[in-house]
Amino acid sequence: MSRTKQAFSVLDYLYKTYHKNAGKMLIHTGVIGWVLSSAAQMAGIIMNDKIPKEQKMFLIPQEFADACFNIISFYLVTRSFTGIAEKLVNTGKWLPSNVKNHLIKNGFKDKIGKFGFNIIRDTKLTGRPKRSFELFQNGIGVIATTIGSIISCNIITPISRNKYASIRQQQNIASLNNPKPSLQNPQTHREKARAVIHHTYMQTFMNKGNLKI
Repeated sequence: MSRTKQAFSVLDYLYKTYHKNAGKMLIHTGVIGWVLSSAAQMAGIIMNDKIPKEQKMFLIPQEFADACFNIISFYLVTRSFTGIAEKLVNTGKWLPSNVKNHLIKNGFKDKIGKFGFNIIRDTKLTGRPKRSFELFQNGIGVIATTIGSIISCNIITPISRNKYASIRQQQNIASLNNPKPSLQNPQTHREKARAVIHHTYMQTFMNKGNLKI
């Protein structure tokens, strides 16, 4: 297969996957953004010759744990908002007026808004009502995803991450009180390690750049 055909194949797949669900696209691109940002952080640590090897062995796992926490938190919070919005639209709680009127005329008045009702599955919309419903559904998905992203990236994830970072900082500092006997100059090691841990958590975790929406 030529490169041109491969490119069109990829674009065709992306169009089929996301053209009716822009909210899903925003979630996936947000996760990709977190992954790339975290990968850049870890690459920076690995390639920084000023950071001793033993400190890198501490910093890299901590950065990886932070990345996992950020990505999972972002995905769960944002997907929850999108899922609730999708449910409200699919059951008919939220509908454009022309679609609602169409459903009422076709005998679905008593089912609109009910928990077990699904407009896509149960009504077989066609023509203009179908297009209106799909546009409305897509727009609500984008709005819900954007709101979820804002709350996740600017409120829930930073607060949760900082709480997690504080706990991990205390645990790592406490573990330095029992250094391995084989370590040379344990007192110097403890002092250096405390400085690294403090700097890592207070700066890298609590004040590093977030994905702002």
